[in-house]
Amino acid sequence: MTGGGLSPAREFTVVLVIVVAVLALCAGLAANRFLRPRLMSDDDAGMAVKDLVGPLLTLTVLLLAFVLVTASGSYGRAETAARGEARALDQLSETAEYAPAAERGRVQADAVCYARAVRTQEWPAMADGNGSAAPSVWSTDVRTSFRDLEGKPVFGMLIAADNKRSDEREERLTQATASIPSTIFWFLLATLTITVVALAVCLPRRNNRGQMIALTVITALLTTALCIIRDVDRPYDGLISVEPTAIAEIERQATRDFLADHKAADLPCDSKGNRRTA
Repeated sequence: MTGGGLSPAREFTVVLVIVVAVLALCAGLAANRFLRPRLMSDDDAGMAVKDLVGPLLTLTVLLLAFVLVTASGSYGRAETAARGEARALDQLSETAEYAPAAERGRVQADAVCYARAVRTQEWPAMADGNGSAAPSVWSTDVRTSFRDLEGKPVFGMLIAADNKRSDEREERLTQATASIPSTIFWFLLATLTITVVALAVCLPRRNNRGQMIALTVITALLTTALCIIRDVDRPYDGLISVEPTAIAEIERQATRDFLADHKAADLPCDSKGNRRTA
């Protein structure tokens, strides 16, 4: 599943984060109302707790910021790899123009089928951190076609373009796996919970409408940051996702180049990149 929605597992996680944050806020407010009078007075012990909440809030914000930067870096690398793979595939298709007619048609057809397989089969699989074997069928076929070009000037250029495509695809698949371990995520959720409860305990019991509003806003901001971290950590799924726009554009261009000398029926694959049966 790509942009515009969340997979069931991701949706459950986001809902869980929100529910835990809301429960933490309610628990903190209840503690402020009923537990604080039994544990401390408003004049002395409360000040000691307030002094400790400041560093705790700072620690929470710093942790969220650090992990958000890490997740954003993974998202950026995924987007760069997707574009790099598309450029390499485009270079491969264009370089094939210098090959004899038979090899040129085969390479361009394989480029079209490879792009279709990536867009329709591998991209949805990456939402769950997986890949697909479908594109490998066409990358293997295109390398097989190079054998008839050995010794010709175009051979080295085709090899270089295909190696670049292979490297970028490997990087794209690597970034499909979450870069932030689940342990760190749950630690951040626990830290957020403790911080919200601690802040709520320190609120004054009377004339506290402004402080409650501020606490609710802080809780919402911290929760949003945690949800964003969870979303961008899997760059091919969720509301903030890398779309197969670049590979779709290269598919269109490669199809146009192939159809300049061939018919659509000559393509060895269907619209999803699966090999046609005889």
